[in-house]
Amino acid sequence: MQTYDNIVIGNGLAGAALSYELAKVKQSVLLIDEGSPDSGTRYSYGGIGYWAGTTELTETIFRAGIVRHRELPDELGADTQLRELDLLLTVAKGADIAAVKASYAAMRTPPQFIDAKTAGEIEPQLNTEAIEGAFTTRHAHVDPILLVAGYNAAFRQLGGHHNLSAATGLVRIGDTVTGVTTEAQAYAAKRVIVSAGAYSLQLLSAVGVQVPLYFTHAEIVETAPLDFEVRSLIMPANNARTDSESASPDPSEWQKPNHQVMPPVLEAGVIQFRDKTARIGQISRFHTAFVPPADASESEKAIRDAIARPLPKLKNVPGIWRHCLVTFTQDNLPLLGPVPGIDGLHLFSGFTGPFALVPPVAQRYAQQLNHSPDELIEQMTVSRFS
Repeated sequence: MQTYDNIVIGNGLAGAALSYELAKVKQSVLLIDEGSPDSGTRYSYGGIGYWAGTTELTETIFRAGIVRHRELPDELGADTQLRELDLLLTVAKGADIAAVKASYAAMRTPPQFIDAKTAGEIEPQLNTEAIEGAFTTRHAHVDPILLVAGYNAAFRQLGGHHNLSAATGLVRIGDTVTGVTTEAQAYAAKRVIVSAGAYSLQLLSAVGVQVPLYFTHAEIVETAPLDFEVRSLIMPANNARTDSESASPDPSEWQKPNHQVMPPVLEAGVIQFRDKTARIGQISRFHTAFVPPADASESEKAIRDAIARPLPKLKNVPGIWRHCLVTFTQDNLPLLGPVPGIDGLHLFSGFTGPFALVPPVAQRYAQQLNHSPDELIEQMTVSRFS
């Protein structure tokens, strides 16, 4: 039986990017994923907030992210539909503009406030009567599915093996993980890298491992192709979801089964893709169950009612409620590297702002695993919580 240098579990953006970058540095790689469409990548907005760094580390990585995205279409031989567009962070009528502006003060390149009239000139679909104005900056965007497909195709061209099976468990012998099981067979590797988003927690828990990785249930409405254009990426200026993630309660709360850790957050936003479909979101639920804890029809109605205020034309467009799990950490940095106390087991997950972070971090992490130490990667390892 072949022993791979690496087995990567999970083929969302993180697993697809890392498996490609490992193959690129000439390591043997088996990518295992069941191919479920209901993933955080599949239903992502695909936004790249390269301007949003708040520290030297995040500014460096975000800037590297947009550079990497500009390289990838030629390198992968794939059209990722990379583009730049206006980001409008809307401020609701009656909100305190100064307080919202202060929340962006930590950013190295904060977005600039514009009044409602100017926001409406940028985005004609906006109901300018419903907002005080918006904070705006340039933002990048890709099609998530095309990017992952490009990574996968290039990975296979480099000799990588892609197994469309669900990983059913990790092979653990004492304090060492030596491989992965599927329903059909076991596979051996020198290193197993779990990059399965929230489902990473189930795999790790089965071998007695707990890590400070958490998740939300993200709910959106995915529309049919629209007969009108939404030019901008629109989100609320008050990022309640990120604030809630940073203020997440005691980790013991996340160990309680079928438990709501915090109240849900609803943020009205939208992005339209080049095929004219749009993703309208989103509700984030902080709940420990892995199945959706809410009624789909009620959630869809809440999302449609919320988007109707700033963008009334979107309220009744044809669309379907979608759900996925999205991981995060309490310090908003990814969780990667060796799992303490377990040889041969690594994690690569927990990316907040994944389309800005994952491409450069995957490249640097693969190079580090190929014997090129990286000070930036060391700041994101699991061991920082030990």
